Amino acid sequence: MPLTHTSTFKVRFYECDAYGHVNNTNYLRYMQEAAFDASAAVGYDTKRYDELGRAWHVHATDIDYLRPLKYGDTVEVTTWIHDCRRVSSRRAYELRSVHTGELVAKAMTDWAFLDTLTLKPAPIPPDLLLAFFPGGLPKEPVQREKFPVAPPAPDAAFHLRKRVQWREIDGARHVNNAIYAEWAEECGIQCIAHFNWPATKAADLGVAIIYRRMWIEYMQAAKFDDDIEIMAWLSDIKRATGMRHFTIMRLADSVTLARINIFGVCANIQTGLPTRWPPAMLADFAPNIA
Repeated sequence: MPLTHTSTFKVRFYECDAYGHVNNTNYLRYMQEAAFDASAAVGYDTKRYDELGRAWHVHATDIDYLRPLKYGDTVEVTTWIHDCRRVSSRRAYELRSVHTGELVAKAMTDWAFLDTLTLKPAPIPPDLLLAFFPGGLPKEPVQREKFPVAPPAPDAAFHLRKRVQWREIDGARHVNNAIYAEWAEECGIQCIAHFNWPATKAADLGVAIIYRRMWIEYMQAAKFDDDIEIMAWLSDIKRATGMRHFTIMRLADSVTLARINIFGVCANIQTGLPTRWPPAMLADFAPNIA
C-alpha cells in the first residue's frame, strides 16, 4: 500500500471568484503543494531533488469538482501515489472540507520524472519508489484513463492571443501548471462576451457556467515572453451541460503547448443546481459549437 499524506489549507479571500467560490485553478495549487509536502515527508524535498538533478513536472491532470469551497473554509488534501511507471507516476488526491467532512473534489495528476539539465525523462530511483511504497510496489500497473479527444474546432472557434508574463513563471523557470487553467478561464470569459453573452448578462438572469470536471494535458512548456494563442469552442451541448475545449499554441513555431477539456454545467447562481441553458444563449453560441 502507498503512503498517504494530508496537507491542510485555509481558504483565503483572494482565492475566491466573483461567485464567492474558490477559483477552479486554486484547487490545482492546493494539490501541487500537497504533492510537494508528501514528497518532503518521505525525505525527498526540493533540495534533495536539486542534489539529484531531477524534478517532477506535471504532465496531465483530471479533476472532479464536487462541492464549492468558500472563504473561511479549511480544506484537507489527502494524496498518495496511485501507480508508477519507469519514468512517471500518477498521484491521487481527495479534497475534503474540514468543517463538514464532505468530499469537495477528487483528482489524478500524472507527473513525469525529468533530468533537470536535459528536461528528458529519467528513470525513477528504486529508493524513491520504496519511500512511497514501503510495503513494495504494486505487482501490476493500474490502467490509466485516456485523455478525452475533442472534436475538430468549428470555423467560428474563438481565438485569444497573449504574451507570457514574468509573474506566471515558477521556480522551474516555465509557466506554472495552474496558469494554463487561468488562461483557459480568461479565454472562456472573453469567448462568451464575443458571442454576446458577457458573464454579467448571464448573472443578471441568475445563471452561471460551473466547472464539474477538467482535464489538462501539458505537452510542452511555455516560457517567459512567449507569444501564445488560445482557441476555444464547444461541443456535446445537452439540456444543462456541455463541453468546452481549449488548445494553447506557441505562435513562434505553432507548437501545441496544452489541451484542456472542461465539462460545464449551466447552474442557478443561488442554489448551485443545474438549470436549462437560456435558448437565446444557445442561439448566439451556435457558430461556436462543433
